[in-house]
Amino acid sequence: MSDLFRKKCSGPVSRRDFMKIGTLGLGGISLGEFLKAKAAAGPAFDDPDTSVIFVWLPGGPPHMETFDMKPDAPADYRGIFNPISTNVDGLSICELMPRLARTADRYNIIRSIAHNFADHGGGHKRFMTGRIPKTPVNTVNDAPAVGSIVSKWFEHRDVGIPNYICNAPNGRHGVDVFAMGSAYLGPSYTPFTVPGNPDDEKFEVKNVALSKDVEGRLDDRATLLAGFDRLRRDIDQTGLMGAQDRFHEKAVGLITNNRTRDAFDLSKEPDELRNKYGRHCWGQRALLARRLVEAGSKFVTMVMENPYKSGVEWLKNGTYNWDSHAVNCHLFDDAKVRLPILDRAIATLIEDLYDRGLDKKVLLVVTGEFGRTPRISVTKGSQTGVDQPGRDHWPQAMSVLVSGGGMRTGQVIGSTNSKGEHPHERPLTPCDFWATIYNHLGINPAHEYPDYSGRPMPILPFGEPIHELT
Repeated sequence: MSDLFRKKCSGPVSRRDFMKIGTLGLGGISLGEFLKAKAAAGPAFDDPDTSVIFVWLPGGPPHMETFDMKPDAPADYRGIFNPISTNVDGLSICELMPRLARTADRYNIIRSIAHNFADHGGGHKRFMTGRIPKTPVNTVNDAPAVGSIVSKWFEHRDVGIPNYICNAPNGRHGVDVFAMGSAYLGPSYTPFTVPGNPDDEKFEVKNVALSKDVEGRLDDRATLLAGFDRLRRDIDQTGLMGAQDRFHEKAVGLITNNRTRDAFDLSKEPDELRNKYGRHCWGQRALLARRLVEAGSKFVTMVMENPYKSGVEWLKNGTYNWDSHAVNCHLFDDAKVRLPILDRAIATLIEDLYDRGLDKKVLLVVTGEFGRTPRISVTKGSQTGVDQPGRDHWPQAMSVLVSGGGMRTGQVIGSTNSKGEHPHERPLTPCDFWATIYNHLGINPAHEYPDYSGRPMPILPFGEPIHELT
């Protein structure tokens, strides 16, 4: 572990410690008194104004069709697309991403991160937690996701918006789908999950859990917004907040706070900007992410897996996520649809963050759990019934885009060999990557939290911040 992170740090005040401050009765404390006491119990270290937008591409995006092209490799490796120059000398990316080519001076590409877990479950857990998973399959965490660590570390913050938020497709928003669980930290540190498409006119934030006694006081429970004002009055009149545990207290606070409502309300953005991002779920998730970190959230995950459920015409030989086996999709035809959508959303997000002066506060990450096999395979497609090209799982090489965070940009960090098979220069691990993220957020990765058995576990078992990014 780098000396950078060996500074003594008290860490956040625990709920147990906080509850020792005075005698907080269940019925007699006002909301103002509660928040005042909690503020007095805050941590003994600075709270940097930093955040992370984590764009998750589950399934494994092909590094050879995106940010690590090999035009001189044999035909069965290089694919059909050509690299194009960017506004950074020596950096080229796929021709299907011209907007990102024009924005390359505002991001870095890391080409040399690798690990050893080729199953989706193992890959998700290895990347999402920064730990080597106990089992190479399934996505149920045996260690806390990084977002959960962030939520725990900053639990003292009361800014009116959750520290850890995830927007994911309907039906795939559970914390175990993408290894976003909190493991031994407990359920209070799972993400505030918001399913659905933010571009949908009927999109709303529904999933705030209330205790039955509070829930029963809502006159209109048909929609979340219908109960806002009434619930606020109930709390002011009865002091029910004092009867809620920490989880429920935060839930009530979320839906009675204008900041949360406003952050999720994309109608407040001009149509011109919304159109620039793209009027589909990927574009609007990117815009929503900017609004959420601007409102104060610390770690925002946006899942971008299925472009075909957001106003994009379904491609028969396409696939719902980035798992581009030949049996799942025609790699190149799917990329012709998928990559321009990603290009538009991410390039606009980068420009928006910089234009709004958020480039030092916000660190943007775009990645999946691994790359794809450098050598192309040909298999009969399950949807088409004809032979088509694809790539399989490949954790030995992957590309990660990072932008903002006050770092020097316009860099290519590391490289793979001539066929894109494995790191050639500057080999890195997911732990090095997360050490960099923790550095940005002001989190000490040597700090320990007890696991299920009470054994103290460091936030990160090993890893060094990537010095080019710090």
